[in-house]
Formats: sequence, structure tokens, C-alpha cells
Amino acid sequence: MYLLQAAKVAGVSSAMFLGTLGMLVLVIGLVIFIIFHQRKVLRYQLQLQKFEQEQQKVLLDASVRLQEEERQRIAADLHDDAGPLLATARLYLTENLVNQDKATQLQSIFQARQILDDTIQLIRNISHSLMPPTLKNFGLESAINDLAQKISGSGSMNASSRFHDYKERLKPEKELLVFRIVQELINNILKHSNSSFIHITQNVHGDNFILRIHHDGRGIVQADFDKLNKSNIGLGLKNISSRLRVAQGRIYFEKDPSQTYYKVTMEIPRGDYLD
Repeated sequence: MYLLQAAKVAGVSSAMFLGTLGMLVLVIGLVIFIIFHQRKVLRYQLQLQKFEQEQQKVLLDASVRLQEEERQRIAADLHDDAGPLLATARLYLTENLVNQDKATQLQSIFQARQILDDTIQLIRNISHSLMPPTLKNFGLESAINDLAQKISGSGSMNASSRFHDYKERLKPEKELLVFRIVQELINNILKHSNSSFIHITQNVHGDNFILRIHHDGRGIVQADFDKLNKSNIGLGLKNISSRLRVAQGRIYFEKDPSQTYYKVTMEIPRGDYLD
């Protein structure tokens, strides 16, 4: 009887020991899993943070490069165009002017005035190229409609645009980026595609501003765009890519399944917009 009880106690003790050991192993395993999981999460967060920093650097570099390109273009316009005009006007207004007869003086003053008017118009054009008045005063829809009307008015091509959902405007700096991209795309179409029409449409999908350009001339598909971006040519396309990175947008080049026209689709996160 005593031996039987001793055996039962030993069995219970063994069971408790094994149970405790199992629980201990389970707890240790859980702790190890949590530690490894936390380390994995930490590594992921560090990688994500590094990626975000790299993306911010890319965006900053693209923004700086675009600004520098704009400055160089303005400097070139002022140096090559405004500089000679002002120098020529100065020739007409030299100190010898007072020693000339009245008719010659009037002619010189008239010529200088004409040159100064041309210089004023040149500077106004440079100012408008930085921020088109229609875009500044009335927004992206009006600016693109105005651009399409000017193209059609030239008689070289039929151009049209239609905005379907632009009740909430993008921020001015984002509107300017989109407008510059549209200008660059249309400029390429005018120069290289031999199209008979350009049609621009806009809508909104979720939180994305969508703008499409359709044309029936020669065009490129996405593979061509990616290839040109990696080459030493296609500066205009590289400018498009830089502006898209700043706007955190995407662009797609494709040929319609009907094979009758090309389509360029731009997606820009609306993010902050004007109320």
C-alpha cells in the first residue's frame, strides 16, 4: 500500500515536472519568438526609414536640378536676348546725341524706344514662362484650355481639352509642375509625332488626379520612355521624370488597343489641394 502511494506521488511529481518543463520551454520559445520578431520589425523600420530618406534625397535633388535648369535658362535668355537689346539702345543714347541735329536726335530716341519696348516684351515673356498668368489667376484647367486653343488657333493641328472633375484645385506649385509636364509632352508631340489632333482629358480616381493626352501621330510606349530615360538623349523626357518625382506622380505611355492613337496617362496624388 505504501509503495503504491509512493508510486502515485512520484507519478504526479513527474507529471508536474514535465508539465512545468513544457510550460517553461513554451515560455522561453515565446520570448525568443518575440525577441526575433521585434528585431525583424526593427530592421524593417530601419530599412523603411533609409528608403524614405533616399526618396527624400532623390526628390530634393530633382527639385534643385529643375530650379537650376530654370535659372540657367533665364540667365541665357537675359544674356543672349535682353543684353544685346539694352546695349543697342545705349548706343542710340550716347553722349554724342546732344551734338546731333534735332532730326537725328529724334530718330535715335525713337529707335531706342523701340528697342526698349522689345526688351520689356522679352522680359514679360520670360516672366510669363515662369508662371503663366492664366495658370496663376484662373488655375490649371483654364491654362490647359488656353494652351489647346492657341494650338488650334495656329491652324497646324486640332487641339482640345476637357476637365471632368476639377472642383478642388491642386496646390499652385503642383499645378505648375503638371502644366510644365503637359507643355513638355505637347511640345514633343508637335515636333515629332506629325499628329492631326491632340485631346487632353482630366478626371479623378480615388485620391489621384488623372490627366491623359491622346494623339494620332507617331509616339512611344512605356519601354521606349524607360529606355530614353536611361540614355544620354531625351532631355525633355528626363525633365518630365524629374518633375514627376517632385510631385510623387507616375506616367504611362501606351498605344491604344485599336492601334489608331497613342495615349499618355499622368497620375498625381492630390494630397494637399485648394478648398
